[in-house]
Amino acid sequence: PISAREKRQATVANAMRLTPPPSTFAGAAARSLSAAALAALLSVSSITPSVPPAFGPAAAQAKELASGSGSRVNKDPISLLRLALPRVSKEARELQAGLEECQDNLARLNGQVASSALQKAKVAAGKSGAMLKSVPPAKAAEAQAALDTINAAMDEVGAKIAASRQGEALAATERALGAVTQLQEAMASGYAQPSPPKEFASLPYLKGRATVDLVLQPGKEHGQFDVEGKLYKQLEVKMVVDGYTSPITAGNFVDLVRRGFYNGMHIQRSDGFVVQTGDPSNELEGSGADAKKNGYVEGGKVRKIPLEVMVRGDKDPIYSATFDDDGRGGYAAAMPFNSYGALGMAREEYDPDSASSQWFWLLFDSDLTPAGKNLLDGRYACFGYTVDGARLLSDVKEGDIIASAKVSSGESNLVLPTAPALAVAAE
Repeated sequence: PISAREKRQATVANAMRLTPPPSTFAGAAARSLSAAALAALLSVSSITPSVPPAFGPAAAQAKELASGSGSRVNKDPISLLRLALPRVSKEARELQAGLEECQDNLARLNGQVASSALQKAKVAAGKSGAMLKSVPPAKAAEAQAALDTINAAMDEVGAKIAASRQGEALAATERALGAVTQLQEAMASGYAQPSPPKEFASLPYLKGRATVDLVLQPGKEHGQFDVEGKLYKQLEVKMVVDGYTSPITAGNFVDLVRRGFYNGMHIQRSDGFVVQTGDPSNELEGSGADAKKNGYVEGGKVRKIPLEVMVRGDKDPIYSATFDDDGRGGYAAAMPFNSYGALGMAREEYDPDSASSQWFWLLFDSDLTPAGKNLLDGRYACFGYTVDGARLLSDVKEGDIIASAKVSSGESNLVLPTAPALAVAAE
């Protein structure tokens, strides 16, 4: 028999596929049983991967690193983004782990354990020389300033904990972690990111990261957004997309955002599990989208991108195959679907390279995607997280409108294909 959890997982799996035309909805429903069977299979698999020491953080973590390990789930998008940065030293990971453990326990009002975690972080911070060696010379001053901020903030955390002012201690811990992000980003700036495989030379890709700001307005039948009793005329969310782990997926998205492709587009699915958009064939007449094409049209045909997933600890993504196809089902993803508002790329059920412009926010539920038994990681590309305004997505409904989507930072990291590559692709 199929459990309630497995049925709900199957619903999510179906939701993340490309939005089908009306004539195929019945077929999609009929296939839900097979999806449930797959969910049942995945829910009992438990493969513990070995992580190469050069890439897997060696520190003991307060939060689980990704979906494939342990029983706790790291739901913090900022932490997950830090963990996905390349070229970060062991000492910086230890510093992050200590401060995140401190943050977690302060939030639980457990000052004694938080104080112990703070001492771990201070020991790691004492290894500043080793950390600075991992920073490119051009970023050395920036990294030193971040370390100075971290040390000052940690001193304040200790004093506030001693005075039983845990709210203020938590705020100081968050400032320290913000500086940890700056330190680790300085390290990652020295990463020589490889280009995607040559067969994808006609596609844009993203080096590093970019930030996208998106404004949502309610549709005609919605009135105002109601989020936990507070009314909003419009919602503003901020998303960070990651080109380190999914350069083509992130690059394709940033390219479409900068072209204005999503401006004025409607939310096309909202079922409590995902909020999905990006299908021009579902748009109303006069919206400006090509209603005859299910995707972004370039050179007279739909531009499609490959499935792009990455195992934590790997140097490069896996292309055109799932973790299962690659013989690593259940391994931890570098960018797991752990956070509320995680960004994913929709695709057809049986074609890994069918994604084009449809994407979704996952309204994360740890019951749907439990740690180590995740139906989504390694099957769909997670290419970023909502870092501000994620909880506002809870009242986004079908028919609501993307008033605007803009690349607020990182557009210069977008690498566009050359004219010869586009010409070859058009042949």
